[in-house]
Amino acid sequence: MVAMGPAELNDFLAAAFPGADLPMRVTRADDDGVELTWPYHQSQLRPGGTLSGPTLMTLADTVAYVAVVSRIGPQFLTVTSSLQIDFLRKPPAADLRATGEVLKLGRRQAVISIRIHSTADDRLVAHSTCTYALPAEPSEPAEPSAPQT
Repeated sequence: MVAMGPAELNDFLAAAFPGADLPMRVTRADDDGVELTWPYHQSQLRPGGTLSGPTLMTLADTVAYVAVVSRIGPQFLTVTSSLQIDFLRKPPAADLRATGEVLKLGRRQAVISIRIHSTADDRLVAHSTCTYALPAEPSEPAEPSAPQT
């Protein structure tokens, strides 16, 4: 069952990463999983004119985070414990669309499958599996810590 919808998840991402100005947007959150879009920007390119691996890994990790939080509610301290990615083809300079499906949601961990497509031709460009460590259940949602000065 989904605990948070797309609008709530977008607000949560902005609160979780206040200085990041993430251009990604959650477009779907339901019992089948989540979907995010990431608009193309030339800063994502690598030599050869394709989107970079770090861009795809960032998107995969964010989709996994959103998929877990959509199920358990706003828990800032949910963290990545592993991320594996297969680059299947060179992604062209275009927007990306990624879907995430929670394969297992346990008491202390979650396993998520992520599929990343290029919107240029809707071809699958990467597949990722991510495991998240879940926080002990707090009495209220944990807030992100303030930056150290």
